[in-house]
Order: sequence, then structure tokens, then C-alpha cells
Amino acid sequence: MKLNFIDREQELEFLESRYKNGNFEFIVIYGKRRVGKTELIKKFLAGKKHIYFLCDKSGTERNFMRFKNKVAEYLNEPTIETNDPEEVFKNLATKSKEKSVIVFDEFSYLVEKDSSIPSIFQVVIDEILKDTNNMLILCGSSISMMEKGTLSYKSPLYGRKSGHWKVLPMKFKEIGEFFPKNDNRKNIEFWSVLGGIPLYLEYFSDEESVFENIYKQIMNKEGRLYEEIDFILKEELREPDAYKGILTAIGSGKTKVSEISSSSKIKIQDIDKYLKVLIRLGIIEREVPVSESKKTKKAVYGFDDNFFEFWFEFCEPFKSDIEIGDFSKVKDKLKSDFNSYLGRRFEKLITGLIKDKILLKDISFSKIGRQWGKFEGEKGKDSYEIDIVALNETQKEALFGECKWQEGVNALEVVKKCFAKSKFVEWNNEKRKEYFAVFARSFKNKINEFEGKKVYCFDLKDIEKILRVLKNH
Repeated sequence: MKLNFIDREQELEFLESRYKNGNFEFIVIYGKRRVGKTELIKKFLAGKKHIYFLCDKSGTERNFMRFKNKVAEYLNEPTIETNDPEEVFKNLATKSKEKSVIVFDEFSYLVEKDSSIPSIFQVVIDEILKDTNNMLILCGSSISMMEKGTLSYKSPLYGRKSGHWKVLPMKFKEIGEFFPKNDNRKNIEFWSVLGGIPLYLEYFSDEESVFENIYKQIMNKEGRLYEEIDFILKEELREPDAYKGILTAIGSGKTKVSEISSSSKIKIQDIDKYLKVLIRLGIIEREVPVSESKKTKKAVYGFDDNFFEFWFEFCEPFKSDIEIGDFSKVKDKLKSDFNSYLGRRFEKLITGLIKDKILLKDISFSKIGRQWGKFEGEKGKDSYEIDIVALNETQKEALFGECKWQEGVNALEVVKKCFAKSKFVEWNNEKRKEYFAVFARSFKNKINEFEGKKVYCFDLKDIEKILRVLKNH
């Protein structure tokens, strides 16, 4: 389905405020592939004098030949004789009568092919554009290449930008605008598979179930998302097979460094650099118990990107079967484990809604995340886990929450168990004020209080109502 341009108000306001400035503006826009950077820029350019140039991988000479033709067309001139990039920009700066926005989209393609490109643009900015009122936007999808070529202190362009923006995936609260026919449960299913990537959402239809969409667009060799993971890994990374090995390990449930190293066959002394790259790309995340410092050895690794997590749990292990048209194993896997998968993503969704002050907005927290650890049980060391723990270090307040992707949840029973586990969380135990929360598809019963402590209960209807009110405001 074709989607309308949704959200991005902050990004547009940022660009508009820079455009209205009477001085030269150099803006860097970057973010992962398919996140909607180009659509954002095109929306911003509407009604403005501009040159939009899409770079390709053909190299500096061919790209600037194409660019000079764009400039000649913009200036309404038959041709520009020179192939020198600086002379082309001088021609534009001298002859353009109005404020112009110059956009180089997929700028990272130029940097990838020619390491001198940042130096060329440094001269263009310092000697040609700096004293004009024009606006230069460099945009790219290769996060590592954009950071290296434009934002790193080693880049010749370092310190010259007047602003930059990393475009992030859409938040869950916008999903309802993409699929107005869906109820909240179906939107959670779509988001859990695709995340907030606009182009992926465009490929799913609200006329079909989540499974029908998955079979058609992801697990079908002719589907639009079947080759997506391989494409991204090959575009972004020099060793795609090594990274795929790491992601396959994480997808199979390996979360500790030693486990990932063993499963992926990458030496443990080398694994850290690979993990850091995947974190920078927004594919995985490093997670520690919320009550611990970031330096703790209790860290685990999991997916930060919904689509990558879905692919490496449900598709990559059965790729050979899918290739020959045998879908029996992958369908069995979906049937048995998809609900559990949704439960994990539901935790992430709720955590995000709390962070964004959509749920529990009357309580303030400085840290939020999962909590796990060990305690001395009757038979020795035992372990515990709490889905969501949010801490206010100033007020000494703590929220303990559980997420249940189930119908007819007994809130009292859930809070009883959560209350018992909360005692194992070593954090201002004698001084803290405690709250409890339960999030579920639906409840058999809700409660407001337990042991004199406030309890919050939210089901899908409550969340849908809150999001609807937020949208109307």
C-alpha cells in the first residue's frame, strides 16, 4: 500500500529553522537505509529553489559530470564547460540569483569511492559557499561512511557543519496512522516484525493478516523483503559473512560474548569490534541490568532492530528450505514461537512508551530497562528477571513492571510474583518508594494497590485509547 508522509515534524522544523537563517548552512543528514531520509528531504524542498542530486557508485568524475548538467539546467544555461567540482560550484554561487538548497543524497557513495571527496567539499564550503546564503545538505545511508566522511574529527569537514540530524525509525505511536484499519494488536504484530522503517511498512497490507504479509513479502523469494538483510549487510559491511555469523548466533539465543564468539567461530579477542559496529548501525544493542553500571560484566547482547530479529529467528535458519520452496519448517516455527517473539517485542514497545512519557507520564524516571540477577534460594543460587524496572535516582523511586502478551491476565498474581522478585534488586532498598505495573493484552482482573503500593494496569484497549488522545492533541 502507498503511504502518506507521516510525522517527522521535528526534523522538518529543524530544517526549516536552518533554511530561514540568512547565513550559509551546511547540514548533514544520515540514518539507516529505508528510514525515510529522502522523503524527508523532498518534503522540505517543496516550494524552494533547489538542486537535488542523487549520487551513485560510478566515481567522482562521472558523478560531477552529472552534477554539472544539473547545475546548468538549474541556471537555465546550455552547458558548463569545466569538469572541476570547485568551478562548477563557483558557477552556481555566482550566477544563482536566489537562495538555493543543494542536496547530495547518498553522499556516502562518493566518499566510499574517493577518499578525497571530503577535502573537495571542504574547499567548496570554505572558499565558495561560506559567504553565500545557500544551504548545502549532505545525506547518506551508510552510517559508518557518513560518520567517517563528515562527522569524525579526522574528516576535513569536521567542525564546518552548522547542524546534523540522525533520522531514526518511526515510533510505534505513528504506526496507527500508517494502518488506520488495524486494531492495536495487529499494529503491534506489524511493528514487531518490521519496526518503524517506513518502506517496510509500505510493503505490508492492512487488508491481510500478519502471517499472510510475512509469507508474501518476507518468506517468498519474490517478496520485496526477502533479500533485504543480505543487501544491507553487503552495502554496509566489509565482512558480511562474519557479521551474519554473529547475527545468526544472537538469533539462536546466544547473548553472552563467549557464546556468540563460540557459535560464530570468531575469536573472542576480535568479537568486540564486530559487536560495536553492529551497535553503531542500530542492529543490535548491549544491555545491562538497570541497577548496574554500564561497565558490569553482566552485559548481554540482543537485537535492537525488529526486522533483523525476526529474520534471524524465523527465516535465516530455514533459508535453504525456503530456497527450494519448502515452507513446512518455517511455518511450524512461526506457529510455535511467534507468540513468544511478540511477547519480547511487547516488552520493548512498553519500555519505549514509558521512555517517551506516553505511559506513566505522571512519574519521572532517570533509568529504565530490564533487570536480572541471582539470589540465594532454597537449593542454592537461583535467578530472577523483571521485564521493566524504572528508577528515579533523585527521588529514590522505583517502578517494577511485568509484560504479559496474554489474554485474561490475573493482575494480582502477577504483582505478587513481581513484588517478591523486587526484593532481590539491590538499589536503595530501605529508602525507595515503590510502584508496580502490569501490561497485558487483556485482564481477568485489574488492581490499583498491593501491600500499600500503587499498581498500574494497562491492556491493549487502554494503550489504544491513550494513543488516540495523543494523536488528537
